Amino acid sequence: MSKFRAVIVGLGTIHPMHAVSIGMCDKVELVAVCDNKEDRAKAGGERYGVPYYLDYKEMIDTVKPDVVHICLPHYMHYPVAAYALKAGCNVLSEKPMTIKYEDAVDEVKIARETGKTLGIISQNRYNPGSVLIKNAITSGKLGKIYSARAFLAWDRSDEYYSKSDWKGTWDKEGGGVIIDQAIHTLDLMRWFVDDEIDWVDATIDNKAHEIIEVEDVAEGVIAYKNGIKTSFYCMNYYTFNAEVEIEMHCEKGMVHMYKDRAVIKYNNGIEESAEMPESEMIDFGKGIPQYWGVSHFKQICQYYDALEKGVQPEINGEEAIKSMRMICAIYDSGKAKKRIVFGRDI
Repeated sequence: MSKFRAVIVGLGTIHPMHAVSIGMCDKVELVAVCDNKEDRAKAGGERYGVPYYLDYKEMIDTVKPDVVHICLPHYMHYPVAAYALKAGCNVLSEKPMTIKYEDAVDEVKIARETGKTLGIISQNRYNPGSVLIKNAITSGKLGKIYSARAFLAWDRSDEYYSKSDWKGTWDKEGGGVIIDQAIHTLDLMRWFVDDEIDWVDATIDNKAHEIIEVEDVAEGVIAYKNGIKTSFYCMNYYTFNAEVEIEMHCEKGMVHMYKDRAVIKYNNGIEESAEMPESEMIDFGKGIPQYWGVSHFKQICQYYDALEKGVQPEINGEEAIKSMRMICAIYDSGKAKKRIVFGRDI
């Protein structure tokens, strides 16, 4: 079978995760790149030995790729995905799938109507620690989940925001610490619980930044139909990127996740752990942490495996929108200062 022909739209910090992964996957080849900044576009074309474009519509219409990888600022994810799907392309987009819940609903609808495959990157689900926890839950080894909590404390200074023309804004980034830094952690916690959300009650604020519109701290409760309540606290004015933590209190043991390492301590004294082995590290280029992309590679390969078999990828639009709805509810609750009850307020 011939290889899938892929293009990348957006050549910023995250794009090497996709470009290098495409180069390592035998089912796909990169055939063009695009960025509206000509220096980036030209450098990308030269680096990967492919034509470059400054306009994504022109590239899609000219190249007619099988798959469009979206590595753009948040506010561009939806319009580019919608255009690509309607043009007959499959789409694999970076998180978040959109910055508005109604756009996420429309994006899933377009994918369904066009018969194209929509995938959304949630690469931390492929970390060994995440897989260990999920398997222990689904197999019944941990028994019932009683509660869970997530904690994130990272460093995103005003200097960090000053270098971007879209971060720190409601209309382009869609939020701050929640939609950018904490989204993966909250997605994991929701995925572990894996039940329909009942309500969300959250507070958001900007306590330590001078130049941004969005929140730099958020906390709250996410309650599920099965009675489980999970809590979170996230902030991005710490002095370094501390390890993200998830803790789960279960019927048959305790779960502790630190960054991508997981430790499960069962009540019977047995202990299990998993972390990313050094042998799996991939060189994604100068200045890019190696751990960023290993699970990107795993998810991208799974996406193309699914595409080849004609089935849905593990994290398709229908799956990704569950966490997108949760993220948007956190913002709705924080802005309105009220509890958001699913089925009533959304």
